[in-house]
Amino acid sequence: MKIKPASGGVVVELGTQESGLPGRSAPSPFSIQKILVPVDFSDCSRKALRYAIPFAKQFGASLTLLFVTQINYAVGEFGVIDSPLMEGQVREAAEKAMEKLLHEEVGDTVPATKQTRIGRPASEIAAAAKELDVDLIIISTHGHTGIKHVLLGSVTENVARLAPCPVLVVREEEHEFLRG
Repeated sequence: MKIKPASGGVVVELGTQESGLPGRSAPSPFSIQKILVPVDFSDCSRKALRYAIPFAKQFGASLTLLFVTQINYAVGEFGVIDSPLMEGQVREAAEKAMEKLLHEEVGDTVPATKQTRIGRPASEIAAAAKELDVDLIIISTHGHTGIKHVLLGSVTENVARLAPCPVLVVREEEHEFLRG
């Protein structure tokens, strides 16, 4: 390290092996600008959101909360169900719930937007990540095993397979590293 006087101050020149000034941390090698957080309004997905907020703060990133619902169309006893009406109602309820979640959990701490989609959750999450050009997906998992895993499948597992970016999986029960 070389320190040279300059007009109104000093200039610090670092050698190739030096990382920075003493007491200062080196810049992060990660460039995370956009984080996608799929939510289903469960406590588990709220936990993933609580992990995503400090990540967004640390990297100066924005969050996009995404809710995906899969509507299984069926023919009722009295005829076909009005699918567009049902989709509209689901989307409207999801929008209200997302707005509440944004207000309660995120507030003004980081820039955040919300999206709702209808379709197969894993496919829609991966498609949203690609369309939005996100750098990281932070998603929760309930950690079902055995018959529950076979019957319910794992959206998180499929997202990790399909995602165009890294995926951070937050387990429902785990060793916590969040402080505060």
